Amino acid sequence: MEVVTEAVNNLSISDGGAAAAGGAEGHKKNRIQVSNTKKPLFFYVNLAKRYMQLHEEVELSALGMAIATVVTVAEILKNNGLAVEKKIMTSTVDVKDETRSRPIQKAKIEIFLGKTEKFDELMAAAAEERAEREALAEAEEQS
Repeated sequence: MEVVTEAVNNLSISDGGAAAAGGAEGHKKNRIQVSNTKKPLFFYVNLAKRYMQLHEEVELSALGMAIATVVTVAEILKNNGLAVEKKIMTSTVDVKDETRSRPIQKAKIEIFLGKTEKFDELMAAAAEERAEREALAEAEEQS
């Protein structure tokens, strides 16, 4: 878990990465396309926190089986008091399947989350706790 958090904290977000993440639907700097196979759940939770620090809101997007993952990410952020739900959109999209001649339809969800009033305060408290834990661990190593 700490490795994932550290990886997200060290992540630098540039315009080039946002264009790749936006895919064919355009250039959105605050969109996270969630997959249930590529990254662990808390990677997306921590990434959404980072995006909300940079922008006032974040858009979580998923297709098919990854919808459960994106809903879980949104609920974790909401239940921790970090995000408020602004808008949810559902649709179906045609996805080309290599094995079939015609495209198949997949469910799609887009969840728009905004910062809560206490977002910055909660993030500062979490950073302070993390620093205290690291200091304690370092002190234990030295003794």
